[in-house]
Amino acid sequence: MGVVNSMVDVLRRRADTDPETIAYTFLEAGEREGASVTWGALDRHSRAIGASIASSVAPGSRVLIVLPPCLEFASAFFGVLYAGAIAIPTYPPSGARADRTSTRIRGMVADAGVSLVLSCASVHARRPQIEMLVPELAGVDWLTIDDTDVATAADWTAPGSDESTLALLQYTSGSTAAPRGVMVNHGNLLHNLAHAAALAGYRHDSVAVSWLPVNHDMGLINGVLQGAYSGSRTIQMAPAAFLQRPARWLQAISRYGATHSGGPNFAYDLCARRISEEDRACLDLRTWKLAYNGSEPVRRSTMENFMRVFGPRGFRWTSFRPGYGLAESTLVVTSDPAGTAPVFRSSIIRAGSAGDVAAISNDWVSSGVADGSMRVRIVDPLTRLPRAADEVGEIWIEGDSVAAGYWNKPQETAATFHAFLADTNHGPYLRTGDLGCVSDGHLFVTGRIKDVLIVRGLKHYPHDIEATAEAAHGSLRPGCCAAFSVHSEGEESVAVIAEVEARFGPELDDELRTDAICAIRKAVAESHQLALHAVAVVPAGTLPKTTSGKLQRFLCRSGFLEGTLGQLAAWYEGERVAS
Repeated sequence: MGVVNSMVDVLRRRADTDPETIAYTFLEAGEREGASVTWGALDRHSRAIGASIASSVAPGSRVLIVLPPCLEFASAFFGVLYAGAIAIPTYPPSGARADRTSTRIRGMVADAGVSLVLSCASVHARRPQIEMLVPELAGVDWLTIDDTDVATAADWTAPGSDESTLALLQYTSGSTAAPRGVMVNHGNLLHNLAHAAALAGYRHDSVAVSWLPVNHDMGLINGVLQGAYSGSRTIQMAPAAFLQRPARWLQAISRYGATHSGGPNFAYDLCARRISEEDRACLDLRTWKLAYNGSEPVRRSTMENFMRVFGPRGFRWTSFRPGYGLAESTLVVTSDPAGTAPVFRSSIIRAGSAGDVAAISNDWVSSGVADGSMRVRIVDPLTRLPRAADEVGEIWIEGDSVAAGYWNKPQETAATFHAFLADTNHGPYLRTGDLGCVSDGHLFVTGRIKDVLIVRGLKHYPHDIEATAEAAHGSLRPGCCAAFSVHSEGEESVAVIAEVEARFGPELDDELRTDAICAIRKAVAESHQLALHAVAVVPAGTLPKTTSGKLQRFLCRSGFLEGTLGQLAAWYEGERVAS
């Protein structure tokens, strides 16, 4: 591609070299082929939008992109960059989760100081309702991309952005705290896209499929920006289209001969459980070279189940690509190169003081090897001294993908992005808050520091307990179980909430509720030598999750303690099951 200094240069060069090549295609309802856009048309629309934005706000202004899943998101996002402004992508509040979405948007708008809302006609028609939900938007100007005259592309002037120019405020998912705006500059994006392209083997003739939300780093960078960087075509669909009918994802891969696609661990589990034999019979997955898996704990059992179900349809075991990344490092940190089989460890040999655990789960999944582009250290979070191989500690990261910090939060930026080793003063490193170890060169992620449960001096990882609990009874939903700490008589204890399968719902009879709760207690006690303080079962879809599907354990805990989760049945230490 030659030397480029910004994402503006990336798309401009793509439009110059491949103007008539299809860039993106959107599948209406996840099935029917809708509109497509070429690189040349995308550049023209982006320039027109950029010129309109630049006539309204100054360079460096924060622009909130409020669009439903649609083909036009790419031109809207690039249009913000073409104006030299800073993009903040989000979805409009709607449906059952409107209150939760609007609360998140309120925090983003107040934190970022938004100067302009970029939307479409259908969203703009709801402006009064949206401003009632997000009063912080009152008085902020709106611009609709539908009204943009492509002829005004000729009025566009290059903003002069370079690698240090901020491109994006990527608001974190908020799995353990309130969302914060990660300051991602053009250099971070260029470095991470090159890093990911090298690891995943993206080429000009690659075809990707993405249903991932574009307001999340994985959906934005893998589902939109990687196509522009590598020149590959991307087939897009709304997240709801996949969640409502998971077969649509794999049908799109089969139909378009996709080479690259992926998502969080739960997506593979959902496909293995919910795609019917009739739908499976029509799939051809032989072209799927790289199936990335990240954003939440990757489970060997999930991959094995997926392989068992879809191996007969041409899916290859070597296509699985577990990886590790986070918004604070733009996206990808580590992953194994394409075409290599997943690597597992059955145990961790030893753990230092910060990583002592009472029970270690089997089958840790490797998140790949640091390739030199991104450098990983395992560090004692208390002493800030490096750990030896196989010792558990905090994952620290160094590299050009590491973002500039948190918007308008200098103290949190210093604590998270400016860490130095105590013995050599080497740094700065990004402190991820994640626990892990490096064994035989492979990174194994074991949990999060803030999520670690300490009971009578022993440490437990919540996702280990959750995996045990959800497998304890057939009525429970995989990936929908939360373990967290509660106080009982002055001591830390553990409570578990589990969602039941949707087919049961309120009809789950008393005997089945009791059986499920007893099965959870027994399984956790046997596998982790841990007596639970409380267990509750709740309806499907109850537990709060982030946009990427991660459990928000702090909200699960709050909902449990406040009694707002609509539990179907519950048991507390020393009591009988209550329903």
